[in-house]
Amino acid sequence: MGDLFEANRAALFGVAYRMLGTRADAEDVLQEAWLRWRRADPDGVANPRAYLFRLVANEAIDQLRRARARREEYVGPWLPEPILGDATERTELAESASVGLLVVLETLTPDERVVFVLHEAFEFSHAEIAAMLGRGERAVRQLAYRARQHVRTRRPRREPADGEHRELTERFVAAAVDGDIDGLLGLLAPDAVLRADSNGRRETPREPMHGAEEIARWFRLAAPFWPERLAVRVSAVNGGPGALVLGGDAPFLVFALDVDERERVTAVYAVLSPEKLP
Repeated sequence: MGDLFEANRAALFGVAYRMLGTRADAEDVLQEAWLRWRRADPDGVANPRAYLFRLVANEAIDQLRRARARREEYVGPWLPEPILGDATERTELAESASVGLLVVLETLTPDERVVFVLHEAFEFSHAEIAAMLGRGERAVRQLAYRARQHVRTRRPRREPADGEHRELTERFVAAAVDGDIDGLLGLLAPDAVLRADSNGRRETPREPMHGAEEIARWFRLAAPFWPERLAVRVSAVNGGPGALVLGGDAPFLVFALDVDERERVTAVYAVLSPEKLP
């Protein structure tokens, strides 16, 4: 039984992370699923792999409800914990796990979210998901439809692949660090959005910031307060364009970007919360 769990660990982590958005919460789900898996009677499990996903899915739903209660006290926008390109789980997170998509998934109900994740990211059929969740297949189809429609209206049609937009990312980070308003305006879409997550630890906008000009002005005002000895490491973040910014040897923030077909930055996600930095 242990061998099967380990063989599927990366995929199970992928489910839990897409549901919860943090490595610690996802690992808690896997730990609880492992304990339940060890207590299960092998003779009573017809499809062991589906049973594993069922354990993780149901535990993730419970954990998400608890996490959302905690997040009501969060200061400013909440963003998922970014996973940089060299993480061991990257292969399982290269698709359908961009920071922007996870932000959209936060607006779904827990049931809609788990159905979307299992169907869209892991290609389980509606019938299989219904069996996992103890729901009727028709109800699962309805959940899937609502979730898919919700996501489609808020996300680009195509997620960028690893390595795409590297030069654009380098130019954006350089302009942001320098507070270069003209440079930022040349890179940002007019209706771009900035979300910065510091949980009140640093001076960041407490609400999403809209519009290229407003975002560029904010970076201009923030430029004098960046730490000394900055270093930038461009890296895939959750499978999309992004970068790690260090102050000295310590991580300062992680940028993740959404980019449109015209090579314009449509969304900037800046994670500064120390507990979410690598």
